[in-house]
Amino acid sequence: MSLSLRNLDSTAPDFARQLDAVLAFDAGDDAAIDRAAADILAQVKLHGDAAVLDYTRQFDRVSASSVGALEIPVAEMQAALRNLAPVRRDALQKAADRVRSFHERQKKECGSAGFSYIEADGTVLGQKVTPLDRVGIYVPGGKAAYPSSVLMNAIPARVAGVHEIIMVVPTPDGVRNELVLAAAAIAGVDRVFTIGGAQAVGALAYGTATISPVDKIVGPGNAWVAAAKRRVFGIVGIDMIAGPSEILVICDGSTDPDWIAMDLFSQAEHDELAQSILLCPDAAYIRAVEASIDKLLPEMPRRDVIAKSLTDRGALIKVRDMTEACEIANHIAAEHLEISAAGSSQWAEQIRHAGAMFLGRFSSEALGDYCAGPNHVLPTSRTARFSSPLGVYDFQKRSSIIQVSQTGAATLGRIAAELAYGEGLQAHARSAEFRFK
Repeated sequence: MSLSLRNLDSTAPDFARQLDAVLAFDAGDDAAIDRAAADILAQVKLHGDAAVLDYTRQFDRVSASSVGALEIPVAEMQAALRNLAPVRRDALQKAADRVRSFHERQKKECGSAGFSYIEADGTVLGQKVTPLDRVGIYVPGGKAAYPSSVLMNAIPARVAGVHEIIMVVPTPDGVRNELVLAAAAIAGVDRVFTIGGAQAVGALAYGTATISPVDKIVGPGNAWVAAAKRRVFGIVGIDMIAGPSEILVICDGSTDPDWIAMDLFSQAEHDELAQSILLCPDAAYIRAVEASIDKLLPEMPRRDVIAKSLTDRGALIKVRDMTEACEIANHIAAEHLEISAAGSSQWAEQIRHAGAMFLGRFSSEALGDYCAGPNHVLPTSRTARFSSPLGVYDFQKRSSIIQVSQTGAATLGRIAAELAYGEGLQAHARSAEFRFK
């Protein structure tokens, strides 16, 4: 099976245009999908449980007398965990333990304890960090099941101290995935409802008679879920609008080309819109990777998906040197960046934009998806230029603490009053002046 992948060369006069064409992706600004999501949200806001039941019957072919009947009891989640094959249960538990350990360390290191300090005049300033009360976790269902997404979304919320975690997962035709339910049990999810789509987002955002409204919604979904999350942002918080999965590999030509080919496959197999790109200064090595792709692809169960992804959105790019590879990587700002090269830490110093970095030839991106520990919910579609992986900090909020002493009120009051008069806000000025005149 021979693929015709795009081969680019950074020395080409129109390379920048070619690269931008590879990266171009319309993240689902489909007007029809947006209108449909808006209509569903409006119905859920107006009719609550009745609308959720109607859409669940319509889209997932699941009928129920009440939304309560679509809730999975905790006992069923625990039973799903007990019934897993021992080797799979052990793998799930070990992955959860590593994810929890990383996020507990993250909580400690990222200022989750808050702070305060006292100025010379006795004024106290600081910041209080508190967890969100209630969060909703969307877990995709249908074509594939993602227990790893349950761990990555629920565990940092639990570590942050979130009081209640509500999970929604569509179950088309009533088929429930035992591994997803087992992951919910391990991660400490409080309630699970078998609903999905924009109607699930609406139920979490607005609340219904059965489902309490949440403060934030996290987790990936299809185009309707993404459109719904955009529309409810502001009523609730959201993590991000996730696009197709991406991998960018920088390789110096010293890694087994079969390894790199399989790393490119690991993202391409997600779906046809996923993106896999290789940057390398060695033309002969790029040809070797192409040969590995042709050799290994026929044995892949999802070879058709991989082939379309690589053909439509993949690229093999010859660069001048590793320094230029890092510059191009910063432009791409990929979700996953592998630096499969000698001295990978040295090259990582030159990277400013990446969702997660995998350093050295033994650090396959797949390990990050499941069990390395850091979160696999990452910014896509070049948003790593300004956003970060999901973490404990996403489930907390910060309140400023200002306790002004009598002496401080006089000092700060004069400054505030002068600026307030300059803005024409006399009440502001006099409010400050009352405390020292």
